[in-house]
Amino acid sequence: FLLSLMGTWLMRTVASRLGLIDHPAARKVHAAPKPLGGGVAIWAAFALTVGMAYAGAAMVRAGIAGSDAWFPDSVRQHIPGMFLRGPLVGLLLGLASIVMFMGLVDDRQGLSYVLRLVVQMGLVLVLVWQDVRFTLFAPLSNVWISSLITVGWVVGLTNAFNFLDNMDGLSGGVAWISSALFCVLMGLTGDYFVAGFLLALMGSLTGFLWFNWPPASIFMGDAGSNFVGFMIGVITVVSTFTTVKLPAITIAAPLCVLAVPLYDSITVILIRLGQGRSPFLPDKNHFSHRLVALGMPSKQAVLTIYLVTLATGLSALSLYPLD
Repeated sequence: FLLSLMGTWLMRTVASRLGLIDHPAARKVHAAPKPLGGGVAIWAAFALTVGMAYAGAAMVRAGIAGSDAWFPDSVRQHIPGMFLRGPLVGLLLGLASIVMFMGLVDDRQGLSYVLRLVVQMGLVLVLVWQDVRFTLFAPLSNVWISSLITVGWVVGLTNAFNFLDNMDGLSGGVAWISSALFCVLMGLTGDYFVAGFLLALMGSLTGFLWFNWPPASIFMGDAGSNFVGFMIGVITVVSTFTTVKLPAITIAAPLCVLAVPLYDSITVILIRLGQGRSPFLPDKNHFSHRLVALGMPSKQAVLTIYLVTLATGLSALSLYPLD
């Protein structure tokens, strides 16, 4: 949180010198130019936090005096497993960083949506090549089918959070709520390693939202929305949502938690196609815009979407048996 808070303040200060300014347009709701670059702060805070966690674990493993005071016994026993998954963590952060930097270039000078999609699919294919893909029930357990679903899911969520970034605090807030709900679900299944990543992402988002809460003084830009969407997409792929002791329906938990970004992107694409336009041509047919068209102020529309996200996300908990 502190790293993100300081990083967002810094990016807000230097954004104009870096050419990271979002100017008003017909499809946008802000009336004055606003700095971009909040996504850089989210990315940097998250990466540094993960890096410091591994540095601390390395100090404990090396037996450096006093280092074990930072790691209680309940955590220290997991350090070997933490390093076992280190290569995967490094790969994930590397690919997510590419997504962030591509979004940053898009913020500054614009990129073709075709190029962005091709690169995003290529990055997810690298993960699939490393055997990072959904573990599904038959007949979806086929390696080719599960790989295609994984690519579609991660690329879809990367762009869904980008689509959702159309009002102050919206994409970041929905990502925070989704991450919090996934963190609870990881507690139910005992996947505390992933829960730690989600907590780091929540802290990074909180520092940014401090400045992005309506009226926002800085936007996350494509760099932030793409990074957050990619991270949440991959985290859900590597997460464990069901076990042999749980009902099979619990595998649908991610659909409940991410119902809002999925609904928003799917409906927007269908509306645009129905109007004979490109599904990637910006407009005001998003969920938030439609709420405003019904008479809601922008801030109320954002809060309403928060509530819907929380409601659909909490329904995921009902899939798990309670003692």
